Amino acid sequence: MPRKKAVVLLSGGLDSATTLAIARGDGFDCHALTCVYGQRHHVEIEAARKIAQSMKVTQHRLMRVDLGAFGGSALTDTAMEVPKGGSSSSPPDRIPVTYVPARNTVFLSLALAWAEVLQAFDLFIGVHCADYGGYPDCRPRFIEAFERLANLATAAAVEGRGTYRVHTPIQDMTKAQIIRVGLELGVEYSLTHSCYDPDERGLSCGRCDSCVLRLRGFAELGIEDPVPYQNASG
Repeated sequence: MPRKKAVVLLSGGLDSATTLAIARGDGFDCHALTCVYGQRHHVEIEAARKIAQSMKVTQHRLMRVDLGAFGGSALTDTAMEVPKGGSSSSPPDRIPVTYVPARNTVFLSLALAWAEVLQAFDLFIGVHCADYGGYPDCRPRFIEAFERLANLATAAAVEGRGTYRVHTPIQDMTKAQIIRVGLELGVEYSLTHSCYDPDERGLSCGRCDSCVLRLRGFAELGIEDPVPYQNASG
């Protein structure tokens, strides 16, 4: 019996790499989709290529959609500073400047379009609990709403050929738990990249929110993060 197909959003970061490994471990025939969305660096795109190759996905597609043309995020607009060292240009109860407007809505829509062509009904995305407070498009309510939309907006679902499901396998995990699961599944974290603001050599800053969460996760497990940082002592 052929394996069920799945489209997995693969950013090149730790979370999406673990999500891909989980999908593969669950027996899915994985088709990875990486979006080149106008982010301020391309280090994570190269990381995604390496991860896809390492995990031997069936297909790896790069999709260009320039959200940077709109701006509105420190991840796409070089005129905006990426918060470092716990600082933030947004109050604690506000959405941070690293939020990219409608990013996951766009990404999941592209994944859904490809899934319909592939006759796949499973989408995987690496959102998790650490993102809930900051990013509205990482929250469970958003995922549930998008899943409902997928089953209303596609010919495949309306004609009864299948029911779409959006999988969020790391949703309720801490960063340390995500890393532990990934290591058990053989994820090569040395290939991943999580930093919001790497230098010209591609080295992670170690001080942005994404780096801090990543480093904390490895530290909780008593393991050294295998990726290089600008300040190795950090």
